[in-house]
Amino acid sequence: MYQRLCLYLSALLALSGCQLDVAEKTPDVSNIQINLDINRFEQALFDLDTTNWETELLTLEQAQPIFSDLYFSRILNSKQLGDQHPTYVKGFVQHPAVRQLYDTTQIVFKNLQPIKEEVTQLLQYYRYYFPQDSVDGQLTTFISEYTIGAFLYENNKIGLGLDFFLGADYPYQKYNPNNPSFSQYITQSFTKAHITEKIGRLLLEDKLGFPKGNRLLDQMIHNGKKLYMLDRLLPSAPDSIILEVTGTQAEWLNNNERNMWSFFLEEDLLYSSDFQDIRKYVEYSPHSPGMPDEAPGRTGNWLGWQVVEAYMKRHPELSLNDLIAINDAQMILDDARYKPRR
Repeated sequence: MYQRLCLYLSALLALSGCQLDVAEKTPDVSNIQINLDINRFEQALFDLDTTNWETELLTLEQAQPIFSDLYFSRILNSKQLGDQHPTYVKGFVQHPAVRQLYDTTQIVFKNLQPIKEEVTQLLQYYRYYFPQDSVDGQLTTFISEYTIGAFLYENNKIGLGLDFFLGADYPYQKYNPNNPSFSQYITQSFTKAHITEKIGRLLLEDKLGFPKGNRLLDQMIHNGKKLYMLDRLLPSAPDSIILEVTGTQAEWLNNNERNMWSFFLEEDLLYSSDFQDIRKYVEYSPHSPGMPDEAPGRTGNWLGWQVVEAYMKRHPELSLNDLIAINDAQMILDDARYKPRR
């Protein structure tokens, strides 16, 4: 009886701790107004009258000049064909496989209101932390036959490729078995639940730029900043969403923090700048070399997040803009006084 009571109290304390953690990183943003419009560009394109194609296509391009130019020039690459541009786009829209893909997106994304609400909240947090940035505008949806999932354009307007969010069970690999972008460890995040995370990641990557150094430590801290800030933009999201891993993998990371840190130290990896030696610890990969099979790729990024978390706890006076401005990874590590958990 005593043992069960202790376990029950421990569970309550753990739950309370999680709730406190979420509360600490969840400022009140209810007074921040975000005007986000949803533009279903894929519907406008695929609903064009093919019997009057050239006129209809021109009308669409004139109605949405900025996004149309991006879409046709840099995604479909049809503008480079000159006079053949309308014919190419018509062939794209009428191709059976593309048409089936479009129909699938319209079933999966029949109602975008929940996504609009999630993205709006994301942008509220973004404006809270970065009030100087413009984030009003629109979310424009499209399909590209698996060319690009999301991008920013014109003052943080968002382009969202719906065909990259059809679910982890969608047969992406069947489309192109040799494309590493369709590997299971990547497509597991091609879900609705990851849309706001992917958009938040885009916004932060635009602000952070590239790592200021090519050592593993430089990339760990750079990517750790990104994860730390993404966690602030999505305070209620589980680690599995922030990290783009499975729940089991996220649990493994939390349970093996000291072992991972010891591994990097023992293998002299922290200060290595050999890209081939360190790549899988900071870039998408099915696993982290030298670690157990349960370890996902990008373990270095997770540890970088923990270092940044420790650093910011010691410096609560710093804003996210202040954190971005600090380019010395060694200084952050030293000042964090990082002690990995067992």
